Amino acid sequence: MTTRVIIVDDQAMVRAGFAALLAAQSDIDVVGEAPDGAQGVELSRRTHPDVVLMDVRMPEMDGLEAARRLLDPPTGVTHRPRVLMLTTFDVDDYVYEALRAGASGFLLKDAPPADLIAAVRVVASGDALLAPSVTRRLIADFAKQRPAGRGRPALRLKGLTERETEVLTLVARGQSNGEIARTLVLAEQTVKTHVSRVLTKLGLRDRAQAVVFAYESGLVAPGE
Repeated sequence: MTTRVIIVDDQAMVRAGFAALLAAQSDIDVVGEAPDGAQGVELSRRTHPDVVLMDVRMPEMDGLEAARRLLDPPTGVTHRPRVLMLTTFDVDDYVYEALRAGASGFLLKDAPPADLIAAVRVVASGDALLAPSVTRRLIADFAKQRPAGRGRPALRLKGLTERETEVLTLVARGQSNGEIARTLVLAEQTVKTHVSRVLTKLGLRDRAQAVVFAYESGLVAPGE
């Protein structure tokens, strides 16, 4: 199955470089490029990509607003692509907000080519790109600035079973399903089932949103 990708970045050379790299893969098809968020949203509506590579900082409309429009489309628009944020900086307010909006993760622009290719495949498969420690550090840094465990996020935790809460905690600490299975002495398929139930009960789209939720609810504290 071929993954359809569009690239949204205000630097023409970046778009061209990423497009050439991804198009050389037999399982990835680059179906368009856009120089700003507004045109990226329009292009996505037209081409229906599986994954949008979205730059964070752009003129006209930044990547955060574009991600919001793609991930929370107006009535009548059913297509919602996976969004992978691209940034030059490893700590960026926009990235945190994009994760909260439903982006599936982020990648530094200077990451090795193999990492970019792998990231597109990971996000296209429906998982979230949470492996880089910087992602978890970024979420933790912003969680420190917000009172944890107050309001609706904390109340929603009460709907989880004890095992589901354990699984969510380990997801927030960056563990993969295999690592969680070893930690809790469970079958990996059982862990997948628990993760799926956690996402459904909490109304979350993927593991990226689960990590943000765990910090904001106070289930996981920065520095743990």
